[in-house]
Amino acid sequence: MAGRLQDDGDELVETHEINVTPFIDVMLVLLIIFMVAAPLSTVDVPVDLPVSSAEPKKKPDKPLYLTVKQDLTLALGNDTVPRSQIAFALDDATEADRLQRVFLRADKTVPYGELMEVMNLLRAAGYLKVALVGLEGTAVGQGQAAP
Repeated sequence: MAGRLQDDGDELVETHEINVTPFIDVMLVLLIIFMVAAPLSTVDVPVDLPVSSAEPKKKPDKPLYLTVKQDLTLALGNDTVPRSQIAFALDDATEADRLQRVFLRADKTVPYGELMEVMNLLRAAGYLKVALVGLEGTAVGQGQAAP
């Protein structure tokens, strides 16, 4: 609370003004926290994805990524999961919501049979909504010449 002297007399009068300096300080601290935390919330499993020419769709708020790495190991989000435990890991990640879409990513060196085996594991676990993830761009062989 601030006071000032008026010329009328010796009486202190309250001023009703908002001090915005603490508000700005808090907002700057929150901005820095969000700038540091945002890059940490992404999936960082390295994988060399093939290119797709399909129209990109809107991504959900928190997608569930299952990755088949080059060495044929599986990763759910950033965590490596053994194939025998994939059903339990999916149930933990989705809270047993089997209607949630699972985004399946695979390195382009992964054989097709291995990818189908992972899709069969998903089906056996009860997850039937599977989306395949690829890089956006034009694929060779669809009217495009190879560079």
